Amino acid sequence: MEITRMGFGSWAVSGSGWTFGWGATDDAESVAAIRHAIDSGVNWIDTAAVYGLGHAEELVGKAIAGLPEADRPCPPICNW
Repeated sequence: MEITRMGFGSWAVSGSGWTFGWGATDDAESVAAIRHAIDSGVNWIDTAAVYGLGHAEELVGKAIAGLPEADRPCPPICNW
């Protein structure tokens, strides 16, 4: 697998419910942004359990739900 030069950083969509949050975010817009990145060819997403205390990972899960496994970002190494 070739990794794209640009990825999607999920910290900024993690919401405001934690100390290091970027402020209020809209979950539907965040999911749409992740899907747009995937649809534009991005094949990796930076996420961590600490981003929104897991909220960013939940949004990534919603964004990739229904996508064929082959179309999901970094399928051989990610487990959502």
